[in-house]
Amino acid sequence: MSDRFRLSIAQLNATVGDLDGNAQKARAAWQAARKAGADMVALPEMFITGYQTQDLVLKPAFTRDAMTVIESLAETVVDGPAMGIGGPWVDGGRLYNAWYILQDGKIAARILKHHLPYKQLFDELRLFDPGPISGPYRIGPTRIGSPICEDGWYPDVAETLAETGAEILIVPNGSPYHRNKLDLRMGHMVGRVIETGLPLVYLNLVGGQDDQIYDGASFVLNPGGEKVVQLPAFAEAQVTVDFTRTADGWRAQPGDMAPQPEEWEQDYQAMMLGLREYLRKSGFKRVLLGMSGGIDSALVATIAVDAVGPENVRCVMLPSEYTSPTSLEDAADCAGRLGVRLDTVAIESARDAVNGALAHLMAGTTPDITEENIQSRLRGVMLMALSNKFGEMLLTTGNKSEVAVGYATIYGDMAGGYNPIKDLYKTRVFETCRWRNANHRGWMMGPAGEVIPQRIITKPPSAELRPDQTDQDSLPPYEVLDGILEGLIEKDLSLRELVDQGFEADTVDRVQRLLFTSEWKRYQAAPGPRISTKAFWLDRRYPLVNRWRDTV
Repeated sequence: MSDRFRLSIAQLNATVGDLDGNAQKARAAWQAARKAGADMVALPEMFITGYQTQDLVLKPAFTRDAMTVIESLAETVVDGPAMGIGGPWVDGGRLYNAWYILQDGKIAARILKHHLPYKQLFDELRLFDPGPISGPYRIGPTRIGSPICEDGWYPDVAETLAETGAEILIVPNGSPYHRNKLDLRMGHMVGRVIETGLPLVYLNLVGGQDDQIYDGASFVLNPGGEKVVQLPAFAEAQVTVDFTRTADGWRAQPGDMAPQPEEWEQDYQAMMLGLREYLRKSGFKRVLLGMSGGIDSALVATIAVDAVGPENVRCVMLPSEYTSPTSLEDAADCAGRLGVRLDTVAIESARDAVNGALAHLMAGTTPDITEENIQSRLRGVMLMALSNKFGEMLLTTGNKSEVAVGYATIYGDMAGGYNPIKDLYKTRVFETCRWRNANHRGWMMGPAGEVIPQRIITKPPSAELRPDQTDQDSLPPYEVLDGILEGLIEKDLSLRELVDQGFEADTVDRVQRLLFTSEWKRYQAAPGPRISTKAFWLDRRYPLVNRWRDTV
């Protein structure tokens, strides 16, 4: 019996619905594995369909096509390594999340996902039927067990596989990113290794899909929890891992150990990759955004430049008489540092025309937020016109603090196709700008250095819709606002708990009211990359109409 098992792990980027394209990527990975002399190549969960499919997988025609593509792919897997690849399987009217083992021109085995996640952004329990715990399968000299994603987060599947003869665990995943997710995964997988005494391969999807980012960061553990292989985060990679049979069982040989980014870099790369992937998979190559001279639009412009390059980013300044000379200077300074085109479109005449058209209906009323919002909505109309005319996706620039309390104008500055900072609180916007000014990485397509002027970072934020306006005329200081929002959103704290932390009762009550009454706006907001565990949309789903309020 051979004392060596060679595994090729392919941390690759699938596109939802691109069955033939995903199959071609799988085939290329198999050819690379054959060239490397591998016994098996492993691809992530649901790779043939892309992940997450959401309700697309419930369409019988789609699922049938996916299974047909896998069957055709199996016919090509001959005279070379076996292949493990994820996809749907229908049997007896039941739909499963499966991992197929292709070998010698046929489907040699199907592993069925047992634990179906249904919390946070997942809804698999509604889509799939839970499968029984599958036993191990044999590839060459060894028996392998494959808990699928969530199956690896609980001890029962891995323990059953160990008890039924598995000698190595290969865990295919479609595990989306959130801040510091690598540490969380590692803790669970170390638990499986210690419980079973088996080496474990954690293989994750990479790339962006709608609001979800898959960060890769696959790894290999030996019994005892020693990490011997680490793949990069947020990048495709395919590596060969050699296992050697010892007196104590199979052991993985040390291999690539890619360094992992720290927290601020993780978030920034997730936002950048989310935008880059959304554009690529939607068919867009260029973007535009309204550049106000403020910090949010400066950060979005920087992320866009890093994602697609300065030549593919257009910034537009849309001033009124309330726009300060400082904002005009700061917008031009930032655009110049980034190397992007900056156009200017004045909105006074268009605003005056709208006000004139409405004058006979608004006669006798006092100007208020209505007139302010006309300015914002006109900016949205003009930016969308440029988007339509030149085929550039319009980016919105509202941070999570503003999105949470509705400090944004529906059909105005909320108009657009994607929002890179949708899940980033305002206080983190400031710190992220400082981080980007101090750091540059090879995956960034923008210039190094201080690309966001210090004056943009230090000046008081303002919508500049009336004279001498600042955000804190309408909102608590962002340090206070974000502390309350993190308590209400991320931790589901009560108002009493927040007051006990030192926040003023009236402020806490007001922020809760703004949060609940802005739900309807968030239903119409552009998608953006999920970087927390409580992103708006799939992580946090509230009714549009809701009369319940917590009290102190």
